Amino acid sequence: MIIGIIGAMDEELKIILSELKLHKTELKANMEFNSGKLYGKDIVVVRSGIGKVNAAVCTQILIDDFKVDIIINVGIAGGVAENVYPGDIVIADSLVQHDVNAVAFGYEIGQIPRLDTYDFKCDERLVKKVKSTCSKMKNKNSFVGRIVTGDEFISSSEKVKYLYKKFNALACEMEGGSIAQVAYLNNVPFVIIRSISDNANNGASMEYEEFAPIAIKNSTEILKNVIKSL
Repeated sequence: MIIGIIGAMDEELKIILSELKLHKTELKANMEFNSGKLYGKDIVVVRSGIGKVNAAVCTQILIDDFKVDIIINVGIAGGVAENVYPGDIVIADSLVQHDVNAVAFGYEIGQIPRLDTYDFKCDERLVKKVKSTCSKMKNKNSFVGRIVTGDEFISSSEKVKYLYKKFNALACEMEGGSIAQVAYLNNVPFVIIRSISDNANNGASMEYEEFAPIAIKNSTEILKNVIKSL
């Protein structure tokens, strides 16, 4: 089994890369794919870059060229539900791309035309493993639910409230939905995990300099324990 791990930014993968027993680094589409072993498992770690196109290209390369069997995506997100606060963890059970709009052709907002699903569902077994890992983390709240994705950095409380009302979303970000779509089209199990940095819906926020170390610590702890359990 080969596990593909995607992060949008270098910071999100720093610790995992430092502990990976690196075998080989390959540059494809201006992305470094780091192959090696961690806890005896075959791993490929890659920074995709920010946004849906980068994330989709990265995911397809992992599937085609590195033959990954599982994809885990970690990163930072904004909270949407009022009870989600900075430092909390959101595990996606499904993802929708909120910026897809083909309403003029009779589709719901978020529905990709001529695709046989509205949302992209994470692998139930992987979601359970991540949730189990999170439940063992002290003083850390975790939630399972929908994450929405779009090529837009959202900071207005009005837009966040809309995302909650329209999609029943817990969090919003810029990569997970496209990773989910590519994994779905290729029938590859996946899970999307997000550390929350702010929430315009409840006014809670944390400075990036303060939040980044917390997010890295959280995601690394989750990744390590999930990898061990696979």
